[in-house]
This record gives sequence, C-alpha cells and structure tokens, in this order.
Amino acid sequence: MSAPAITRPSPVSGPTAAPRPARRLTAWTRRHARSLLWLAPVLVVGAVVNLVNIGGSPQRIDDEGTYTAQAWAVAHLGELAHYTYWYDHPPLGWLQIAGYTQLTGAFARWDIAVLAAREAVIVAMLVATVLLWVLARRVGLSRAAASAAGLIFVLSPLAVQFHRTVYLDNIAVPWLLAAFLLATNRKGQLAAFAGSAVAFGVAVLTKETFLLALPVLVWVMVRSAHRETRRYTLSVATTVLVLIGGSYLLLAAVKGELFSGAGRVSLMDGITFQLGSREGSGSLTDPDSLLNRTLGLWWQLDQVVIVLGLLAAVAALALPRLRPYGVLVLGLVLFMLRPGGYLPVPYVIALLPFAALLIAGVVDAAVRALGRRGAPRRGLAMGVVAVAAIGAVAAVPLWTTQLRGFLLADLDRPLRSAQTWLAENASRDQRLIVDDAMWVDLVRAGWDRDNVIWYYKLDTDPAVQAQSPNGWRDADYVVTTDSMRTFPGAFPEVQRAIDSSVVVASFGEGAQAVEVRRVVASGTDAAGDAQEQAAAERADLGEQLAGNPGLRLTDADRDLLRDGQVDSPVVSVLGALAGAGGVTVSGFPVVEGEEGQALRQVSISRIDGGPAVVDGAPSTDASALVASLTGAYAPQDVRVSGDSVVLRYPVTNLQDSNGRNAS
Repeated sequence: MSAPAITRPSPVSGPTAAPRPARRLTAWTRRHARSLLWLAPVLVVGAVVNLVNIGGSPQRIDDEGTYTAQAWAVAHLGELAHYTYWYDHPPLGWLQIAGYTQLTGAFARWDIAVLAAREAVIVAMLVATVLLWVLARRVGLSRAAASAAGLIFVLSPLAVQFHRTVYLDNIAVPWLLAAFLLATNRKGQLAAFAGSAVAFGVAVLTKETFLLALPVLVWVMVRSAHRETRRYTLSVATTVLVLIGGSYLLLAAVKGELFSGAGRVSLMDGITFQLGSREGSGSLTDPDSLLNRTLGLWWQLDQVVIVLGLLAAVAALALPRLRPYGVLVLGLVLFMLRPGGYLPVPYVIALLPFAALLIAGVVDAAVRALGRRGAPRRGLAMGVVAVAAIGAVAAVPLWTTQLRGFLLADLDRPLRSAQTWLAENASRDQRLIVDDAMWVDLVRAGWDRDNVIWYYKLDTDPAVQAQSPNGWRDADYVVTTDSMRTFPGAFPEVQRAIDSSVVVASFGEGAQAVEVRRVVASGTDAAGDAQEQAAAERADLGEQLAGNPGLRLTDADRDLLRDGQVDSPVVSVLGALAGAGGVTVSGFPVVEGEEGQALRQVSISRIDGGPAVVDGAPSTDASALVASLTGAYAPQDVRVSGDSVVLRYPVTNLQDSNGRNAS
C-alpha cells in the first residue's frame, strides 16, 4: 500500500496572504527600523523648515525666474528655453524641474510660478538628506551622528537660504551624493560603479561646476574597488561617464551648434564664455568686489557652519574614512579663491552636504575616542568636542533668529504687489522690461511672450533686439529690482530705459524694493514738464470744485482737491455729480504703491441724497451713475467698500513730444 501524498500549502495561498513585494517591504522595514526612527525626524524637520513660507522668504531673484521659465517653456512651449538657448548651462537641470512639475501639477497649484520650482528643489533637498544619511553610515558614523549631519544640512540658515532658491546646484546635489554612495559600495561593484558614473554624469549635466568633484570621486572608487577587478570596473565607469558627457556634445552637433558660426549660438561659445570671457569676481582684498559680497552673504547667514566646516575638513585629513571628503571641501574652497576666477553665488550649495558630513563625522570620531580607555590623543579629542560644544551654543541664537525670519518674513511681497499692479493697470498690449522672476506669471496673466522682455535679453539676444527696432523706446514699462540695479553699466539699453522713465508705483524698501516705471521716449525732462503742467491744471480744477456746495467731503479731502493731488478724471466726474444733485465723498483711497502720485480713486457714499450702497451692493443710483460714465470718464474698476462705492480710474496718460504716452 503506497503512502498518502503530502500536500504542502502554497506560500502565497489564502485570502489574507500578503503579496511578495509587500512582505519584502515589511521585512526590510523591520531590519532597518532603528535607522528609520533616526532618519524620519530629520526629514520631517527639514520638510517643515524649508517648505513653510517658501513664498515669503527669500524674495524671488532673477536666476530663479530664468530656470523656472526654462522649465515652463519645456512643459508648455515645447522648447528648451523661453528665449534662444545658448549653452550657458546644460539643460538637464531644468528638464528635471519640468518633469517634476508635469508629474505633480506644480505649476497649476501655485499662482507664482517660481514657487512650483522651489517645491521641486526642496524635494531634491529631501532626497539629498536621505542619501547624506546613508553615506554617513557608510563611512562609519553612528546613527546619531548621521542624523546630526542631516540636521545641519537641513537647518543651517546658509542651507535654508539656498535650498529655498531655484538653483540648478540643488538638483545636482542628490546625484553627486548618489555617485559617492555608489562609489563606496563593496558588493556588485560593476553595477555600482557604472551607476556612480551615471549619477555623476547627470550631476555634471545638471550643473557643470560639479565636474570639480571628479578627482575625489575617482579616488573613492580606487580605494573601494576590489584589487582583482579594479581595472575592469573603473574602465566601465569611465566609459559610461564619457558616453553621458558625449550626449551633450551630440545635442549641440545634431542642432548644428557645436562650433561657432555667424548668426548662431554654439556650445563652444558657451564654454568660452564660462571658462574664459566671463568677468571675474574680483579680489578678496577689494571690499566692493563680487567675491567679497558673496562671501559676506554666506558669512552673514551662518558663521558657525562655515568655521566648523573648514576646521572639520582640516581635521578629516587625519581620519582615513573622511579624508576624501575633507580634501573635496578644501579643494573646492581653494578653487573658489583662485585669483581672477568667477565665484557663482550658489557655489556653496555643493559644499553644504560635505561640510555637514565632516562636522558630524569629526565630532563622532572624537566622542568615540573619548570612550576608549588608553586611546591616543585624548586631549585632542576633548578639544574637538569642546569646539563643537561652543559652536552649538553659538548656533542656537543665530539659527533661531535666522530661521524665524525664513518662517515669518514676507520679503517677496513687493514683487507680488508689482505684478498685481501691472495686471490691474497695464494693458496686455503694452511692452514690459522685467526681472525674469515674474516672466512666467505675466505671460500666464495674458501678455504675449514677446511683450514681456527679460531685461538681460534686451542687450544680449539678437532675436529680442529685432523685435525692438527702437531699443528701449519700444517699451512702455520697466520694472526694476535689486538684480537690475546691481549691474547698472552691464546693460546699456536697460539703463537708458531706467534713466528715461518715471516712477508710477513703488513697493518695499532697500534690497527688496521694486519700482514700476513708465518709459518716456522723449526723456524724463519732458515727462517732468508734462507732470508739472498736469498738476497745475488739476489744482485749478480742484479749486473751482472745492467751493461747489453740491460736493460734500471733509476739509482734508477738500485740501487735496485744491492742492491738485486728485487726478483729473475724478475731479471731472465729481464736478458733474455735484452739479446734478449733489454727491458725498468719503475719501480718495491711495492705490497700493502709488503714495505721492495723483489720487485716482474716489470713494462715494451718497449720490443725490441717497445711499450709494444698499445691502452690500451698489444702489440703483450708483449703478446708473457707473453706466452713464463713458469714454475718458469710464472707471477702470468699481467695487464696494463698506457703505461706499469706490471708483478707480486708469493711470493718467500725458502726451510727450514724440506722441507716446507717459505717466
């Protein structure tokens, strides 16, 4: 008699059995539970500190607008850039931003386009934080020290300032960290080294300055490689890196823009500009140089991380596991201080993760040395711990003050207000010279892209110059920001537009100040004469109206009429109403940003004895009044404010000697 067959249950049978991927994830989570408990709070803190108030601080800058507009152009225009792409940077950085915004709908979520790109770079920062934590563990740091490195990376005010700013360096950092992490892998080195080469190639094609890290990456690979396979794995990594770098050359070659030629941009011209013809940042001894201003900005944001990072880089030279990263930081610092070199403001972004790694790593090594009896150089270890403690004490008030500003300040309000003013008061057929930070927003608000001119292109792009045969005279408004005021001699056409314009609205103060200026083709002298004449005419009309018994208003508002501070259309409408039955004025509200300009709003509370507002809406008399105002007397906007109807009139246009409109 044969034995009965034994039936074994299937490992995946049963309605409650978890699928294999889910079981693997559960098992992985259990194995790494302690690490996740250390890492998760770092990510949460980093996300909160960097995402809260990203629309308020820092104020948007021109570079952010450029990379945002290029990403927007990829996603919405099907072009590599919103203007002629001239190989100033490889396009992979903003292609990644474009991919993120398309996948997540970020541009649709944010009214301000730059904030969609800021969201993308903060996500890149969080990915970099995870990679930094794992790299710290890979080089021997404890979980606590790895988390300390992550906290320095996400909380340093120097880091927060730049992590919140749309720089290509932020997109490149995760790729660079991934390259070093894969280069330290001891298992499956062929795939790991090939992956490291891919990651490094992507980092360089995202921001070309990251190529400076190549010698240290090669050093790490050589140290990590198994002796018997070193030649093969390094050869494969080199081939992969060359192929990735060659793709950029191939792009230029396919477009016929590899070499210089008449009437076209070229990769060679872009490289020549970046490496040779670009003006240097000046000398460290010159207090007015760009180098000094940049270093001063970094120092003002966080002296503690700068000092501790440099000290840790020097100390790391004595620690084999950290030595490559110490050499990397010191090498990048020496390179940026080279005589005659150009120092980009975001250059520090590449230094931040490695500085955080070194600070935490050196302190971790010192603490471990103190915990071992008979360990050599215990005095030196105690000194390291003491310096770190002093740094921590100094960082608390500095970081608290700086981070409070990032979380609470609204430094971008002047720029938003200027955009709102333009949207409400400039017509969509008028041409604007603007900071690139508002380019996408104005195009989305209805302006044709050719009528929104990034100021940099007015002097440098032949295509833009062809659309403006009269140069700056073809513009109606120029909106000045700190970026435009920083290099007054670098862009002659823009400077002429500024010099030949008058302020019609101003927002903010100091470096955050934004001015909306009306361009006057015949120059500011002619505009000044016209403004003086208009003010005199308004004063004459106001004096006559102020004595009309049908006009009821306060003595202060009557004085505004007599002084010629109320705009002509408002005076004319009030004169007509006063003569037709009487009108009560409750004030002349100032349009935001127009302090000191002619008052072009009037608040009316009663018309011909009846209320102007009934049940929160314009009364029959007020509605009839608005309907009767046509032509030059038609208000631009009508709204209810309390018990009054507020009429807003367009910016008064005066004719200059060339027949163009001037405010």
